[in-house]
Amino acid sequence: MHEKILILDFGSQYTQLIARAVREANVFCEIIPYHKPILFDENLKGIILSGSPFSVNDYNAPFIDINTLINKLPVLGICYGAQLAAKSYGGKVEKSNKREYGRAILTKVKEDRLLQGVSTTSQAWMSHADSIVELPENFEILATTESIPVAAFKKTTTDTFPLYALQFHPEVYHTTEGKLILNNFLIHVCGCTQDWTPSHFVQETIEQIKLAVGDGHVIMALSGGVDSTVAATLIAHAIGDRLHGIFVDNGLLRKNEFQQVLDTYNTIGLNVKGVDKKNLFYDELAGKSDPEAKRKIIGRLFIDVFQEEALLLDDIKFLGQGTIYPDVIESLSVHGPSATIKSHHNVGGLPEKMHLGLIEPLRFLFKDEVRKVGVELGIPHEQLFRHPFPGPGLAIRILGDITSDKVALLQDADDIYIKALKDHNLYGSIWQAGAILLPVKSVGVMGDERTYEHTIALRAVTSVDGMTADWAHLPYEFLAFVSNEIINNVKGINRVVYDISSKPPATIEWE
Repeated sequence: MHEKILILDFGSQYTQLIARAVREANVFCEIIPYHKPILFDENLKGIILSGSPFSVNDYNAPFIDINTLINKLPVLGICYGAQLAAKSYGGKVEKSNKREYGRAILTKVKEDRLLQGVSTTSQAWMSHADSIVELPENFEILATTESIPVAAFKKTTTDTFPLYALQFHPEVYHTTEGKLILNNFLIHVCGCTQDWTPSHFVQETIEQIKLAVGDGHVIMALSGGVDSTVAATLIAHAIGDRLHGIFVDNGLLRKNEFQQVLDTYNTIGLNVKGVDKKNLFYDELAGKSDPEAKRKIIGRLFIDVFQEEALLLDDIKFLGQGTIYPDVIESLSVHGPSATIKSHHNVGGLPEKMHLGLIEPLRFLFKDEVRKVGVELGIPHEQLFRHPFPGPGLAIRILGDITSDKVALLQDADDIYIKALKDHNLYGSIWQAGAILLPVKSVGVMGDERTYEHTIALRAVTSVDGMTADWAHLPYEFLAFVSNEIINNVKGINRVVYDISSKPPATIEWE
């Protein structure tokens, strides 16, 4: 068992960023709702209290007894956690005259192990409507900003474990020395030895899978994506050909993707069966334009095909899945389990239907950690660093009804676009890119002929985790090149547009 930090979630939008920052320091951590009972075992080294959309002065504000915590472990409160700490010991927290949001200059006023190595002045990110206007007795200020007198502080009495608090967000990118502050808490306050590494994770996970599966067999739906590929490779390292991968061609993959992915799986050494069901999916999707209807048809057919294939195998006792930590967190939110868990992580309840146990080797990893584990396993770079691709595939990038001709049109345009991004060394700096076939035809002129053909929209975004995204500022020269390539080489398309919407308010995909 690894040493561990526990993050108590009060509902902040930044809670996952805290966890990712802790993991980047090679320290294992878990996020749990603030009201969940805590198991204080010998591996637990410290506790972090997250921010929250609530005010500590609200009637129904989330509360936890901080004194109980610091009698057992060091505690760091962030934003709401800091305000809760101040109020719990008799300090004053009041609504600010103005909302304190955005960049601020942090000034260190006292040397302390939490701020060890931090510059005298640095940039911090604020996001709160309340401010601590008076600290409790036996607390002292460590840092201030120009707008708030209490930006960082600690409890000075030594009868308990240390209690530190920050009224800014060290976990976000805009706090320039935030990760140094978090590392100081982990190493100098909690005494963590930073024993969470990809290589340890691989070794331990393979042993855990061996113990869990025994002499049984595992079936797993593979998509060609990062999560399922890494999860399958871990399982295969543990049990070899007793992992049975099923890769379904639903006719909505990228150009030549079915064979390319099967070839990659063969190179990695995975036991995977490719199942061509294009016509089945096209027949069922005919005439369907509503995006939700398309999703449901694709999900239902995939489950049917997967179950048919599973019944052809003997001694299947487990279902492998590429569930990652953000999916787990989503189902354990502060406000109760979310209403729906993504269907491609749940495989339609098949574990219950087929009486299968679940093997989810990545359920405590973030996406960037999954890729690090993939590198450790020797999975090809091109497979590991592919852009995310939607579960329903091109069905939700074809606005309107689905036909095999439209799919071919979009596959060709998308292939030209993605290849150009790679050739111009732009692919790696983009989180996700793809082409969208619009239900719009427009007039064009090619030579002396008038055309009336389809419109393609190009989408490219930059992001850290897909939760928010900005449109990628691709060079005009590049966009002009791609537009010409698509129009000149894909018969049926005479107009190309570029989507410059960010998330929010738009989504990354169009449907």
